[in-house]
Amino acid sequence: MHMLKERGDRQILPSEITPQTVYRDRRRLLQGLGLALTGTALAGPASAQTSARPGKLPALAATRSPLPGALTMEKTTPYNDASTYNNFYEFGTDKADPARYAGTLKPRPWTVAVEGEVKKPGNYDLDALLKLSAMEERIYRLRCVEGWSMVIPWVGWSLAELIKRVEPTGNAKFVQFVTLADRAQMPGLNSSVLEWPYVEGLRIDEAMHPLTLLAFGMYGEVLPNQNGAPLRLVVPWKYGFKSGKSIVKIRFVDKQPKTSWEEAAASEYGFYSNVNPKVDHPRWSQATERRIGEDGLFTKKRPTLMFNGYEAQVGQLYAGMDLKKFY
Repeated sequence: MHMLKERGDRQILPSEITPQTVYRDRRRLLQGLGLALTGTALAGPASAQTSARPGKLPALAATRSPLPGALTMEKTTPYNDASTYNNFYEFGTDKADPARYAGTLKPRPWTVAVEGEVKKPGNYDLDALLKLSAMEERIYRLRCVEGWSMVIPWVGWSLAELIKRVEPTGNAKFVQFVTLADRAQMPGLNSSVLEWPYVEGLRIDEAMHPLTLLAFGMYGEVLPNQNGAPLRLVVPWKYGFKSGKSIVKIRFVDKQPKTSWEEAAASEYGFYSNVNPKVDHPRWSQATERRIGEDGLFTKKRPTLMFNGYEAQVGQLYAGMDLKKFY
């Protein structure tokens, strides 16, 4: 059996800080490739069509998602960049720290507890979760509050699949996510940058939205430790810190939960944290972004898209809301 713990997903440091040089390569154009699952049991056809995989970790078979908004024709970020430039404060606050230190994380055995306002609470073993629904590949943009972005082919299924099975009661208004906090595995927990475990939350309609992904892999393989193994959340229209890594508890609650970054700096990191170029961070603009893998000296920043480009899919969730107040 496992316990609830946490994960730090982003950094309070200003975006002006120049990141370490990122490895650059031009190789990844989208292509179909039949992948067999190795080392892990899950649902999905053996000849599933996914992007070419890097061959670093066991494969995770998936079919391309049919959901509107779940694919993009943008060039995907090189795997080496996506797996070595991360915010995961449990392993340190430097972008290179997760890849350097996350080898201590043990992603198996793994259990996720589902509790609170649901008719069917329980503890889900990782293998049971892997079999719960057919895996899909979804190519989502990931936008960090610090002003950088990536395009990543994730593998997983809609969180709504799990939510429907556990049958929330009428009192369930929000969903809280608690991630692993184990000092024996996570050296960054010795830092006081955040209160541990790391906690995030969504309104239940946000959690139920089909684009909200429970991800078990990326680039056709299981998740690397530094990217939130063995399972993480991906909410593509919100800043990256909303997508909790290494989740061990999902709790359904009647009141808006306090999140870790709200506790740390409520004036800078609100509960909603939707990507919005019109609402600046108190210390920097959110109007533009830097795409990792395209950092040449003369490369211009990209304009930030409202809801990270997913406005057509999710804009209705916030109809009538003051998005400067509910940042």
